[in-house]
Amino acid sequence: MRKTMVTGKAIRELILEHSYRAGVGHIGSNLSIADIIATLYSQFLNCADSDAKECDAFILSKGHAALALYAALYLYGDISRESLDTFCQDGTRLGVHPEYQLRGVEFSTGSLGMGLSYAVGMALALRLQDRGRKVYVLLSDGECNEGSTWEGAMVAAHQGLDHLTALVDVNGQQALGYTREVIGNAAATPRWSAFGWDAVEVDGHDVAAMAQAIRRPRDGRPRVLLCRTIFGRGVSFMEGKIAWHYLPVDDTQFAQALQDIERLA
Repeated sequence: MRKTMVTGKAIRELILEHSYRAGVGHIGSNLSIADIIATLYSQFLNCADSDAKECDAFILSKGHAALALYAALYLYGDISRESLDTFCQDGTRLGVHPEYQLRGVEFSTGSLGMGLSYAVGMALALRLQDRGRKVYVLLSDGECNEGSTWEGAMVAAHQGLDHLTALVDVNGQQALGYTREVIGNAAATPRWSAFGWDAVEVDGHDVAAMAQAIRRPRDGRPRVLLCRTIFGRGVSFMEGKIAWHYLPVDDTQFAQALQDIERLA
C-alpha cells in the first residue's frame, strides 16, 4: 500500500539524496520527469495490491532516469527504504537502469528506442487475453531519433491500441547536445499524428493538465502526450545545462540543490 503522497517534489528530493549518496549522474534527466512520474503513480498506477495481475502497467523506456522511478516505487510502498538506500551499490537490484527482477519493473530498459515496442507487445498480449489492463510508457525525446520507436508507433496505430498511452519527456536535450541540433523535430506532435496517434501537447510539470489529457475520451487510437519539460527542473544551476546529463553533485552543489527544490510549490 502507498506510504505517502507521490509528488514531484518528494521524488526530486529522493533523486538528489540518492544520486549524491551514490556519486552518480543522470540527475537532470531524472528531475525533468519527476512530475510525469508523480502524475502516473498518484492518479493512474494506484492499484491497492501491486502483485495483482489486473493492475495497469508502466514501462520506463527512458531507462537512465530510473532513480525517479525508484523514488516513486518507494513512496508508493513497493520497495523499502533499506532497498532504496542500496541504489548503485554492490549487489543491488537498483542500478542506473531498471531491471525486471525488481518489483514494479515490467521490463529491463536502458537501450533507448526499445520501450515503446515492449509496450506495444504488452498491450497486444493483454488485449488478446481480454485482461482490461492499460499500459503506460515514458520515452525521452532523444530516443525518438530511433527507428524502432516509429516501428512500434506504426504497429500500435494499426492495431488500434487505445489502452496504450505514451508520454514523451520533451526536455529538448540528450547526452551530447540539444535535440534540435542532433535530429531536430523528432518528437513533434504532427509526426505522431501522422503515424496514427492521438497526439496531445501538455506542460510536463502540470500534474492536473497531464491527468486530464490522459483521461480524455478515446477514439480507438493510442494516445501520446508530448510533455514539455525543463531539463534539471527545480535546480537553478542544472536547468537547461547539457553537462548535468552525466555529472554528479559535490557537497556544495547538493546543499544548493536541496534549497532550490524546497522552494518549489
